Amino acid sequence: MERPTRIGVQLAPQHAPMQATIDAARRLEDMGVDAVFGWDHFFPLSGDPEGVHFESTTQLAAWAVATERVQIGPLVFCNSYRNPDLLADVARTIDHISGGRFVFGIGSGWFERDYIDYGYDFGTVGTRLDALAEALPRIRARWDQLNPPPLGRMPILIGGKGERKTLPLVARHGDIWHSFVGPDELSQKLDVLRGHCEAIGRDVAEIEISNGASVRDGIGGVGFERLDALHAAGTRLLTIPLSGDDGPDGYALDRVPAFLEWRDRKNG
Repeated sequence: MERPTRIGVQLAPQHAPMQATIDAARRLEDMGVDAVFGWDHFFPLSGDPEGVHFESTTQLAAWAVATERVQIGPLVFCNSYRNPDLLADVARTIDHISGGRFVFGIGSGWFERDYIDYGYDFGTVGTRLDALAEALPRIRARWDQLNPPPLGRMPILIGGKGERKTLPLVARHGDIWHSFVGPDELSQKLDVLRGHCEAIGRDVAEIEISNGASVRDGIGGVGFERLDALHAAGTRLLTIPLSGDDGPDGYALDRVPAFLEWRDRKNG
């Protein structure tokens, strides 16, 4: 059966008051998006570096209360910021608040300012990936031990594109693989992922391929050529990034309907 094409929106928790993020999540659900994602940082990644910003886990819990149907989750949790067993419990709790709509997105971390200001060891790309590899089995084991456990199978989304360390983790643990690679590179990465899956006896078709859309796609006459190419290469979840300072009224939700129309055309 053909996997459906889906559209997510990442509401960056920056440059907007908390209620604006909650209202935006509700409006996106009403518009018909498939998933609303946050991110896991402590400071803005664009605009004023000292601007308004909120913590991920508690914000996601607020979105879980405010919505009823849309999937929610982080894009992505940073493995370095919390004990893996605690993070598993946090995710399980938000999953229950949401009624089983939580997507557990996780990655190894990269934003050095977060680490320095909050007192975490930044390490290296390799040590952070090794820590993620150690954490994922602990997280899954903790879910099995918790009372009550998550509501059903909580999808694990893993972000990154490294062929030697990240893609083997996706093959072993991931239900969704998220990256920002372009259409030309994606086919080669999927071949590598397929090889890692075959090595452990898993069908790569079990993994949903996710990628970051751009607000430039479909706007200003650019069209959806890049998204069409990503879709042709196998991508089925495309997520639009929005920031709280995208427009005079905050999140530029008016950009979203064109993507939903594109999705509906792909789904026939």
